[in-house]
Amino acid sequence: SSALMVSPAIALAFIPLLLTIIIRCRYYFVLFYRAVLVRIWKDCVTGLSREERAYQYVLTHATPGDPDSILDAFDVWCSKVEFISNIGPKKGKILDRLLMEQSPLTVLELGAHCGYSTVRIARSLPLGARLYSLEMDARNAAIAEKIIRLAGFDDDTVELIVNPSDEVIPLLRSDYGLERLDFVFMDHWKKCYLPDLQMLEGSGLLRKGSMIVADNVLFPGAPKFLRYIRKSGLYEWKVHRATLEYSKGIRDGMAELVYQGIK
Repeated sequence: SSALMVSPAIALAFIPLLLTIIIRCRYYFVLFYRAVLVRIWKDCVTGLSREERAYQYVLTHATPGDPDSILDAFDVWCSKVEFISNIGPKKGKILDRLLMEQSPLTVLELGAHCGYSTVRIARSLPLGARLYSLEMDARNAAIAEKIIRLAGFDDDTVELIVNPSDEVIPLLRSDYGLERLDFVFMDHWKKCYLPDLQMLEGSGLLRKGSMIVADNVLFPGAPKFLRYIRKSGLYEWKVHRATLEYSKGIRDGMAELVYQGIK
């Protein structure tokens, strides 16, 4: 009987632990609900992709030709309706500031998704600058294309390339006539960050002072990428700490790298 007496006591002892776990992880539960469960449900009900649903919202709530209103509409949809891992307004402001300081003429974006960061970058570029934006998913690229054009940017400002990064990077010089990259924004598959960075180093397109900004290096995280930039000696770098876009309490960060050239 004493053994039976222990079980409720042990069970009671576990309650604080359980509560702690729930409280600690509540933001992850919310994220899982918004990013996964709601999405599965809406996919079934609407027959559209999440990106197509976001586009419909932006189309009906934003002013054509006004990049700011398009970003605002996205931000409302992503914080109130469904979660999309755009860079979002907080980390977006850091990106805006870096673009203003760098004033780059040639920019490469890896991972357009549905065009949020593409519009965010394009509106901060100096006159005569060109943004090459890569998106490997054709369905998302179709949405990105509409969003970019809705914001009022033409082919001369933004060129959308629908192909995987590891196929396009080696062709930037030969097929796209690029001589140098002033600024690179990475927000595609985190496991591609390191191989793509090394491919960019090998391409000869990075110059002393070229800037590379990589989102989500803490969540979901890009540990191999961070370890490499720490050891390589090729970059001055820092991580801008922030929280995950459109969610409270999940720590994230954006890496800023300035290429120093071969030592």
